[in-house]
Amino acid sequence: MPMKSPSPVAIYQVPDRPLAERVEDLLGRMTLAEKISQMCNSVPAIPRLGLHRYDFWSEALHGVARNGRATVFPQAIGMAATWDPALIERVAAAIGDEARAKYHEALRRNGGTGQYQGLTMWSPNVNIFRDPRWGRGQETWGEDPLLTGEMGAAFVRGLQGDHPVYLKSAACAKHFAVHSGPEGQRHTFNARVSPRDLVDTYLPAFKKLVTEANVEAVMGAYNRTNGEACCASPTLLQSILREQWGFAGHVVSDCGALNDLHLHHQVTTDAAESAALALKSGCDMSCVCTYEHLAEAVARGLVTEADIDGALARTLATRFKLGMFDPPEMVPFTSISIDVVNGEAHQALAYEAAVKSVVLLKNRADILPLRRDLESLLVVGPNAASLDVLLGNYFGVSETMTTFLEGLVDAAPEGLKLEYRPGCMLTQPRRNPLDWTMSSAAASDVTVAFMGLSPVLEGEEGDALLSATHGDRSDLALPAAQVAFVKRLVEHGAKVVLVLCGGGPIALGEVADLVEAILFVWYPGQAGGKAVADLLFGEASPSGKLPLTFPQSVDQLPPFESYDMANRTYRYSEEAPLYPFGFGLSYAEFAYTELVLEQSEIEKGMALNGSFTLTNRGSVAAEEVAQIYLTDVAASVPVPRHRLVDFKRVSCQPGESQRVSFTIRPEMMMLVDQAGALRLEPGQFRLTIGGCSPSARGAELGAP
Repeated sequence: MPMKSPSPVAIYQVPDRPLAERVEDLLGRMTLAEKISQMCNSVPAIPRLGLHRYDFWSEALHGVARNGRATVFPQAIGMAATWDPALIERVAAAIGDEARAKYHEALRRNGGTGQYQGLTMWSPNVNIFRDPRWGRGQETWGEDPLLTGEMGAAFVRGLQGDHPVYLKSAACAKHFAVHSGPEGQRHTFNARVSPRDLVDTYLPAFKKLVTEANVEAVMGAYNRTNGEACCASPTLLQSILREQWGFAGHVVSDCGALNDLHLHHQVTTDAAESAALALKSGCDMSCVCTYEHLAEAVARGLVTEADIDGALARTLATRFKLGMFDPPEMVPFTSISIDVVNGEAHQALAYEAAVKSVVLLKNRADILPLRRDLESLLVVGPNAASLDVLLGNYFGVSETMTTFLEGLVDAAPEGLKLEYRPGCMLTQPRRNPLDWTMSSAAASDVTVAFMGLSPVLEGEEGDALLSATHGDRSDLALPAAQVAFVKRLVEHGAKVVLVLCGGGPIALGEVADLVEAILFVWYPGQAGGKAVADLLFGEASPSGKLPLTFPQSVDQLPPFESYDMANRTYRYSEEAPLYPFGFGLSYAEFAYTELVLEQSEIEKGMALNGSFTLTNRGSVAAEEVAQIYLTDVAASVPVPRHRLVDFKRVSCQPGESQRVSFTIRPEMMMLVDQAGALRLEPGQFRLTIGGCSPSARGAELGAP
């Protein structure tokens, strides 16, 4: 009897066939209804084709989020303060490893994966933190386009890996574009921005992630930009993203954003029209809603099946790149053990990131590091024993989270009398007239006060429980109850070391002068307690630098709703800040000398090489972030007052000097004209090298 011939293997099931052929073959086997079922983030299984249940919505802002146990790294704005792209790439690689391990465990357990269990990670957030009132600014990499692009690109490279065939996970650049509050208006707001500001400030980081880091996905923003809803904007999604930048990945809407088209922006009349407009404008996948109306849109002639095929092909391609249709043994990341999740190596990495994120803003009479022969130490403040301030928003959880109090208790030498009293609340005034904290403070050698903000005060519109402004801040000042408490401490003779948590600037007013030292620690992740304690006791030297300007007060800011960059950030502001962009002190003393340029004049289109000497004149080993700024002093159009063009993190032993080289490339000297065109024009440029952005305030505060 003749043998029966085996069934032919479908092209999409053959791993060594070209990706485009596999996608086309799979599409050709799907019905229209099946295609539409795959157009929202939560896609059902199609058993006959071997597609398992999957949800594209996963978060990895500073660790695998909302999916149980994970290593919790510092919040993104804290990682930005490290100014260390190599470190951030290692952090993101660890996050990608944990996402892989957890995904495969969930897949084996459940036969599919749900929300937050996938490999399509909706991070990083590379919006510009243009206004410090924005509650979600903590998710960003600060106010500078270059720093944001460098750090965001490193994060993408770490998440996605460098395998020639497969992605470890798929990163997503969000929220495209011109999106940074106010939170309460994000579903209705029209961000009006000039062509110059668009190209000069709001787009460079996205462009870098697309053209250099090969980010797999881009998420559209809720708002409109210059009248076009961002998730259905031909300008953003077609002209800029795909035509100018050559983006080949997929676009996903922010969650619920497509319903905003007809409900709030009113650029369409109903859900079917919204689905059609977004699809034809370049949005490949809808989060939560609206694309379930695509069948109606097809029936009404608003879109065709070919339109759906084009979009679905891009999201299916991502799944192929993640190895979801290939034998597990062919995909190298399937073998990552669940033991990596918050394993010892990742715990050490979280600690390293936390240490490097802390910014020393003040250190009067070198009170820090704390002397080992102190007899008594008082720990106070609403954040001393709080887990919330370790986490920020979009977080995972771990079994090794260490509060500041726990870190200090563990680090304190035996024989040191250490006492803890909360002392005050975050925002509420004291009601009990008796206050025993003051007598303890008066009797202690040093009082360490853990104050500042908390995720209950700032964050996304639905998360910040105590915010009356949808997670934004109406004022930048330290809460009045905390100001009163610090003043009472000082009045009772306490020497106060102020440790501030927060996702953005805090205007300190007179408090800055009253205290002996100030550490800004952001939301430092699971190792925050140990990291801050080791910095306080001198086991490490602070090396973080501010990724954004700290204003003196909210009065220095333009209206929150204005997206014009005039008088915003260190690049354009004429105001003297409380603490300038790039500022951060050290326990060492760094000196910049012997700046040498290859030549003082160059021809148009030429690069300029230079170098300088960085010396550690202090008595402790430390790292310094050397910053290089360029100023176009003879431009024909308005340009930034100063512009960061490069930075180097350098490690120096006591007494050691290092020669640091840099190159000023032609594109660094380009200006953006009023029409949004990049131009290189003749003129004079001023080059500034140092440990802070150029300003009299930085010099006054002791920046090298």
